Amino acid sequence: MVSVLAVSDETIESLWTPQGRTMKVDLVLGAGDLPFDYLEYLMDALDAPCVFVPGNHDPDLSGYSAGRVGWMRSGMPSTWPGPCGAVNADGRIVRIAGLRIAGLGGSIRYNDGPNQWTERQQRRRARNLAMTSAWHARRSGVAGVDVLLTHSPPRGVGDLEDPPHRGFECFEQLAARLQARTLVHGHVHPYGTTPVDRVLGSTTVINTVGFTLMEMSSGTEPTIVRRRHGT
Repeated sequence: MVSVLAVSDETIESLWTPQGRTMKVDLVLGAGDLPFDYLEYLMDALDAPCVFVPGNHDPDLSGYSAGRVGWMRSGMPSTWPGPCGAVNADGRIVRIAGLRIAGLGGSIRYNDGPNQWTERQQRRRARNLAMTSAWHARRSGVAGVDVLLTHSPPRGVGDLEDPPHRGFECFEQLAARLQARTLVHGHVHPYGTTPVDRVLGSTTVINTVGFTLMEMSSGTEPTIVRRRHGT
């Protein structure tokens, strides 16, 4: 079993304390809209790798690549603005701590801020991610992913009707094509309540605003150990 701490949108005071350092965690998942130094702190305090996707309040992280002499963007040396040491899974599939994780960050477009996509744009990104998954399956002989990590929820599955918090329709088809056991998202604040886990086809959908501590194993659904939302 892999112990996973999923976080999103709201920093939790108890995780900053010495007591937070006593948690036994194998992997940190960041679903967006958190200070990057918070993710860096969690990696250091828990001695665990971090996989994240950007939220709509995070800076634009597209176009960066790690070269032999440091970070590059558009062919020029640059400074990586993301969390140092963390893995940006946006538009990628990564395997860390024994889990296969696909990522797709951002929210529905509602203004001119970064990491916002129209439904059509996100559908194109989702299609590319599904093609990447199929390529991985052909090479490894293993289909599907354990976690689909997104910032926004699927449309009609834990989202809201106001323009900034509408989910993406394309996530339903993406979860099915990826055979995702779990979809972990943030973005929709529960404001002191604990949201009910939802089901999208054969995928368990978890809103992790605040934090969720889970036990996961490749190829199985997660067991929720503890959850706290808000500060």
